[in-house]
Amino acid sequence: MTRSTRTREREQENHTERENTRECPECGSDHLVKSTDRGELVCDDCGLVVEEEKIDPGPEWRAFNHQERQQKSRVGAPTTQTMHDKGLTTTIDWKDKDAYGRSISSKKRSQMHRLRKWQERIRTKDAGERNLQFALSEIDRMASALGVPRSVREVASVIYRRALKEDLIRGRSIEGVATSALYAACRKEGIPRSLEEISEVSRVERKEIGRTYRYISQELSLEMEPVDPKKYVPRFCSELGLSEEVQSKANEIITTTAEEGLLSGKSPTGYAAAAIYAASLLCNEKKTQREVADVAQVTEVTIRNRYQEQIEAMGIHS
Repeated sequence: MTRSTRTREREQENHTERENTRECPECGSDHLVKSTDRGELVCDDCGLVVEEEKIDPGPEWRAFNHQERQQKSRVGAPTTQTMHDKGLTTTIDWKDKDAYGRSISSKKRSQMHRLRKWQERIRTKDAGERNLQFALSEIDRMASALGVPRSVREVASVIYRRALKEDLIRGRSIEGVATSALYAACRKEGIPRSLEEISEVSRVERKEIGRTYRYISQELSLEMEPVDPKKYVPRFCSELGLSEEVQSKANEIITTTAEEGLLSGKSPTGYAAAAIYAASLLCNEKKTQREVADVAQVTEVTIRNRYQEQIEAMGIHS
């Protein structure tokens, strides 16, 4: 049995090696590509079909839109870090219908209700899993409120799991560490969200979020680059209803003044807000300091101070 298995593996390896070393009989190119949808071996340079009727590892059905793909697919959702069990447990549908879409009897409905209830109870075996479930649901809730993509939720869940494994949760609130993990994930993925915006959707104060974030980023050795103020410009300009010209001018102001070292030690949101305010004046699309400050969630004093520094560095006299 072992010998036959080894023989099959050796034959498969030899077949793969032959495929990798084959050349196109038409142009002599060795760039041969497997077409998974048609089961063919095709030359990437001249397009000649070198071999037909290869084994197709894909599904036997075809779908032309997302709805058809969902209906015909017979596999479950992929594993995810955003669920405490990584999405591997059974989920009982809330719809009281059978496999053919027909309504079930009242006796079956009550039975399904009991099954759902016990399913929820046995999904978490101890307090640790219940806390992890709560933390990941908090991350999902805050991420939805902030409108960040799915990748940020996955990264935040991984950071929280690492913090839990390193026992960094002890002595700190679950919400505080979850919020800090989400803020760290936003910075990792290059999604500009300030501490003020994060604290608005969280149940934790801004000071605690910042303190916990600094602690877990240091303990987990998260390499965070400084936030680029230019990442805030498109969103702020969109909320203010400003044109592409203002956006381009604001980016130019940030680039020029940052090269002179004015950005060091400054808040990126305040710096971006001041550049947008200056650009709106230069492009005759004036916005008041109060309007810009409300969108950027900074004070008018911050905008005035950064604005004065920027126009002096640009050599512009107000």
